[in-house]
Amino acid sequence: MFEYKKLLCFFIISSYLIASAQPKLLLGAEQTNLYLPLLKGKKIAMVVNQTSTIGSKHLIDTLRKLKVEISIIFAPEHGFRGNHGAGVHIKSGKDLQTGLKVISLYGEHKKPTMEDLKDIQLVLFDIQDVGARFYTYISTLHYIMEACAAYNKPLIVLDRPNPNGFYVDGPVLDTGFRSFVGMHPVPVIHGLTIGEYANMINGEKWLKDTLTCKLIVIPMKGYSHYLKYELPIKPSPNLPTVASVHLYPSLCLFEGTNYSVGRGTKKPFECVGKPNNTIGDYQFLPKPIMGEAENPPFKNETCKGFLLTDYSTELFLIEPKLNIDWLIAMYEADAQKQTFFTSFFDKLAGNDSLRKQIMSGIPEKQIRASWQPKLDAYKRMRMNYLLYEDFTVIYQIKTPNE
Repeated sequence: MFEYKKLLCFFIISSYLIASAQPKLLLGAEQTNLYLPLLKGKKIAMVVNQTSTIGSKHLIDTLRKLKVEISIIFAPEHGFRGNHGAGVHIKSGKDLQTGLKVISLYGEHKKPTMEDLKDIQLVLFDIQDVGARFYTYISTLHYIMEACAAYNKPLIVLDRPNPNGFYVDGPVLDTGFRSFVGMHPVPVIHGLTIGEYANMINGEKWLKDTLTCKLIVIPMKGYSHYLKYELPIKPSPNLPTVASVHLYPSLCLFEGTNYSVGRGTKKPFECVGKPNNTIGDYQFLPKPIMGEAENPPFKNETCKGFLLTDYSTELFLIEPKLNIDWLIAMYEADAQKQTFFTSFFDKLAGNDSLRKQIMSGIPEKQIRASWQPKLDAYKRMRMNYLLYEDFTVIYQIKTPNE
């Protein structure tokens, strides 16, 4: 046990030394010298939201000051300004601050049409992702690439860090369960930046009719996949903290159950529970919050369960993984197992086997083992699209008695 503790301390110290030794991070958007010449003299469309900044200034403001002609803004889920809750239908219109036309790509209109792009000569994509398959910004990226390929428009992707880019885990999506919250045969935590992911979409011929997008990725400088990156701007209304971003891949699976993940509280995606839950000692009261959770599950009802913030800052960083122990524990303790899972769960899981395994009482280790063959194949494929040094630390630390 003493040797294990020494090894654990060495791991933690090494992680800090690795992070501190990194050169200054330079985002794709910050390297205007690389992409500004490609924009000059062209009518461009921008796929952006509140995370699309250079320092404290929005990318749109920077480019307009540099005399770039921006014709259209395409907005993903949560809107151009990031002030709409999950699943909220967003209408197209005009941005009051800039006067620019905004076309929503969330709802029925997920892909730009020929009419949308008829006067556009180039599309620029710059949105912060969080590295989970069901986070819909990569689905919007897919449809942007598909439209650009169909209508012969070049696309520039300005790369940004993946705050969950230091591990890969979870079941690989069965394409029979493809949806807007899971379009590609990748695991729940895919371990790619948005630029690397775009290259994979192109390289694996995942676009409709196996089209290829004319893609230019502006890579970052000073980034590596073992870097623990803290987002300066929350990527969506219910991911306001480092802890929520790290817990999101695991807790989002509860969005397909009859439990709350804290929407409508100050701890969204840091807690889980419901009224009359029999395990856990943390209580929270979901209430409507404009622009975040207008109608949260169990509104105005006291929920009981677990606060998981400490896990995200302690055990998770030692052994990052998709945690299904919480799902299994909640299911086993639930008195209403017949209503535990909703129809949305299989879309989030990317298969129906995870639900069936949990319902059948299959142990966590056996469930994880069932993912491994496809997960290993994905990891090999992933290596073909990496733009940055990959994580090299072995996270699986076991005691001598295991």
